[in-house]
Amino acid sequence: MSIPTSTSVVESAVIKAPLSHVWHHIKLQDFSKFWSTLKSSQFVKGTSDETDVVQWLFKDGTQLEVKQEEHSTINHYITYSVITAKPELSYSSVLSTIRCYAITSGELEGSTFVEWTGNFSSDADAGVIQDAKFKRRDALADLATAATKK
Repeated sequence: MSIPTSTSVVESAVIKAPLSHVWHHIKLQDFSKFWSTLKSSQFVKGTSDETDVVQWLFKDGTQLEVKQEEHSTINHYITYSVITAKPELSYSSVLSTIRCYAITSGELEGSTFVEWTGNFSSDADAGVIQDAKFKRRDALADLATAATKK
């Protein structure tokens, strides 16, 4: 019997770096420059000129092809979906968004609030959601390290 679970995940962090330093890293093809579990991230050749598809190769051998669905340099967010995976995923789909907000007042003024969400299809189980939660937390910590380097 499976455990009923939410099919979404939201992780966030305050990164003690200006928005411009954080946003600079939020490009699907550049995720391997900050995310320590990625071996490489590069554009997939042979896709249409209107479609940005990037292959993420993880150090454990997992390969994902992610498609950029939405991107806003004005509102500082990117939305992407996983379109292929090796090995095959145990769920049908996931749509993820990373949003960055400048912190403009208070003791953390000049920092950046980053939110990374994932909305999974209803066939994703609790293990998938937990895995996504911890992967996002690790990636946000790696992003903070990269964004605060001088």
